[in-house]
Amino acid sequence: MGGGLKAPVRVWAAALLSVAAGLATLSSVSAAEAPRLSAHNAPQPGACDLFLARLPGVGRPLCQDAQLVPSGSVSRQGRPLFWRDVLPAPSVSAPPGAPLRVLVVGAMHGDELTSASLALHWIGLAEKARQPVHWRFIPVLNPDGLLARRPTRVNARGVDLNRNFNTPGWERDAPYYWEKRTRKDPRRWPGPTPLSEPESRFLHEQMAQFRPQLVVSIHAPYGVLDFDGPHEPPLRLGHLRLDQVGVFPGSLGHYGGVQQGMPVVTIELDHALRMPRDAEIRSMWRDLLRWMEARLLPDGTIEQAGKTEKKEL
Repeated sequence: MGGGLKAPVRVWAAALLSVAAGLATLSSVSAAEAPRLSAHNAPQPGACDLFLARLPGVGRPLCQDAQLVPSGSVSRQGRPLFWRDVLPAPSVSAPPGAPLRVLVVGAMHGDELTSASLALHWIGLAEKARQPVHWRFIPVLNPDGLLARRPTRVNARGVDLNRNFNTPGWERDAPYYWEKRTRKDPRRWPGPTPLSEPESRFLHEQMAQFRPQLVVSIHAPYGVLDFDGPHEPPLRLGHLRLDQVGVFPGSLGHYGGVQQGMPVVTIELDHALRMPRDAEIRSMWRDLLRWMEARLLPDGTIEQAGKTEKKEL
């Protein structure tokens, strides 16, 4: 009987040794994989952690109050493209159909830092406004350019996102304009093909999915107001006066205003690094609301912070 147990004992012993070896191998693999897995699953930095040190005129409370969240899309270097929706207050009655949809875009050019800052300031004003508008803010469309060691107009691939939209004849007109008119200025390279960049594709998708009835594109530092598309343009926002500079191959104004028929208001702040005074920030905002009221909303008043303002255009 005792000899009959030797074979099963040997089998079980071999099995236990095999399991032990397998566990040791698994343990060593898990240990090797642990740094990669923990890095992959580590919480990603928020918008304020990424941008706050670069943005003029923005403190941490204002940045945090903006409540930017990742959109799910990323830049060429894998940075999140953040956004924020501000919906009308429940007490605000919307016009028939739906609230007006307005898309606000900042820092399409990464070295125009004030454009992102203004978008963050305006998020706070949109939250206080009482009007039938669904706002969508994308304060930093080009995070790679903004966060470069020295902020750059172009994205990480060297593409000017404001020349990368699929306007008619892009394949012919955009390279020709870049070569002949800008003399191959590297700050204005339109890219190899239209919508070649994840950032421009993301904005293109937003325009198709969100279907904005107004796009506000914030830039710097030319100190003017530009406009493309239908409707009478605003003559001024704050101290910025209307100066329509025309359209360029691949530009957002050309794509949205001319090709898609949606009005594009382009704000060119005076400085790329120095914010306007708070009174000017609010003045531009009020003028934008008044113009929207006159041209895009059906009734005759805008309610803001409990007060009613008659349109004055």
